[in-house]
Amino acid sequence: MFCRDCGKKLTLRFMENEGLVPYCEACGKFKFPFFPIAVSMAVVDRAENRILLAKHTGEDEFKLLAGYIKKGESAERAIPRELKEETGLSAVKWKYLGSRYHDAKDLLMLGFLVVAEDGEISLGEEIAEARWYAPEETRALVAKGTVAEYFLGCALTELGKRK
Repeated sequence: MFCRDCGKKLTLRFMENEGLVPYCEACGKFKFPFFPIAVSMAVVDRAENRILLAKHTGEDEFKLLAGYIKKGESAERAIPRELKEETGLSAVKWKYLGSRYHDAKDLLMLGFLVVAEDGEISLGEEIAEARWYAPEETRALVAKGTVAEYFLGCALTELGKRK
């Protein structure tokens, strides 16, 4: 590990109440690891009777829409930006559902139920396909044991459609 400020090699040093934490001798400071954060969005239409699932370019399975939170950006700003970039749809409102660590990409996912303005789907570069599905159909389409499945379950519970 190297210091993101000066580039020098970090050592581990004990910090009370934290344990071993990377430390930069050159800067004289503890350097907590950078941890990327993204939003995961269970997007529903205004009537809340359809859920939008998408296939990313080069992938075969349907997922919820998601995107990284950019430096200096809040989750609340990332939601409408990512939805617009990936589908051309506008976010009307959203509700926080919870968080989950996503091991495959080593990041923290913040899950949201997002209501989108009805309109034509216009795919961005990252999305190969996006379609609306009845809530009951979505469980069979999203891969089992994934973060997307977890947030989908949270969204269906919030919508009162959990089995």
